[in-house]
Amino acid sequence: MKSIALSAALALGVAGAAMAQPQANNGALTEAQVRTHLQEQGYTHIDDLKFKHGMWQAEARSGNGKHVDLRIDPDSGKAYADEQKVSRLSKDDVRASLASAGYTDVHDVEFEDGMWRAKAENSAGKDVKLQIDPDTGKVVGTDD
Repeated sequence: MKSIALSAALALGVAGAAMAQPQANNGALTEAQVRTHLQEQGYTHIDDLKFKHGMWQAEARSGNGKHVDLRIDPDSGKAYADEQKVSRLSKDDVRASLASAGYTDVHDVEFEDGMWRAKAENSAGKDVKLQIDPDTGKVVGTDD
């Protein structure tokens, strides 16, 4: 009888721990997984990690010890530091990338805090705010 009660308690504890892990949308990375990805990319002192505006955000220290604000791809865990000042893409490249991804009425395209940002209409006709990878043009965050 005690072993059944112990097994049940352990099962509830495991289920409770799994439920306590915050998840992003659609099976994206959990908070713990994001922390691991950031550490693998050389970031330390990771604080204020939260899912906001369609992607993870955090404050951390970079490899050279500087304080940085990060935006993190919710699927890959790739971090984008606010101190990144250069993009491989031009504004026209970003517009073309968004058009090929099915976005229309693309406007307010700006490079800010290490990422491209734009407003557009998605394939369902809904207005969205987008955060775009500065190297690939991939949409990594969407805010309705």
